Amino acid sequence: MTRHPIDNYHSPHPSHQSPPCLACRVLLLLDLQVCMLSSPAEGGVPSSETVYRNIKHILDRARSAKQPPRIIHIRNSGESGDPDAPSSPGWQLVFPTLEHEFVIDKWKNNAFAGTKLAELIPRDAELIIVGMQSDYCVRATCSAALSRGNTVILIQEAHATYDRIEVWNGGMVTVARDVESEIEVELEEAGVNLLCMSDVPHLFSDR
Repeated sequence: MTRHPIDNYHSPHPSHQSPPCLACRVLLLLDLQVCMLSSPAEGGVPSSETVYRNIKHILDRARSAKQPPRIIHIRNSGESGDPDAPSSPGWQLVFPTLEHEFVIDKWKNNAFAGTKLAELIPRDAELIIVGMQSDYCVRATCSAALSRGNTVILIQEAHATYDRIEVWNGGMVTVARDVESEIEVELEEAGVNLLCMSDVPHLFSDR
C-alpha cells in the first residue's frame, strides 16, 4: 500500500509560523484516534469514555494556558485492513487540531522512530505524555524520551489500553486497568514522573 512519507510532519495551518517552544514544555498526544476512543462495543479501549474526558480536559488547559506548551498530535498508521489503516475512519484524530499544533504520522510504537519528532522536542524539554496504548506506544515513547534526557510526565487516567490475554498462562485475562498500573510502576521506576488528574490545574503554569 502507499504510505505517507515516513519523515513527514506538518502543522495543519502552514501559513502560521509556529511559536517558539517556551520553557520548553511539550504536550504529546499519542494515537488519540477514533479506533481506540470509540465505545468498547465498537472496538475502543474499556476506559475510552473516561480517558477521552480526561485528555480533553488536559488539552483544553494546555490551549488556554498563559504560555501554552508546544502541542503535538501523533497519529499511528496501521497496515491495510487494520482499524487504524491510513485514511480509514478509525485512523482519524478525535481532537481537531488548531493552528501552531503539529501532526506527526508514525508506524512504530516509539513515536521518535522514523519520524522528525526529535526536531520538535528539545532534549531539555519537559514532555507531558497522554494517550494510547499504555503497554505499547506510551511505554516505548516514554522510554525513548528518557533516553534523550527529557523530563517525562505521564498523567494517570489519561492513558489506556485493552485487556491482555495471557497466552502463556492458560489464556487468563489481565484487565486493562491492571495493565495500565503495571506500566505506570515500570515507567516510574525508570524515571518517569507520575501525576494525577488533580495536578492538571497547575500542569501548565510556572512550577
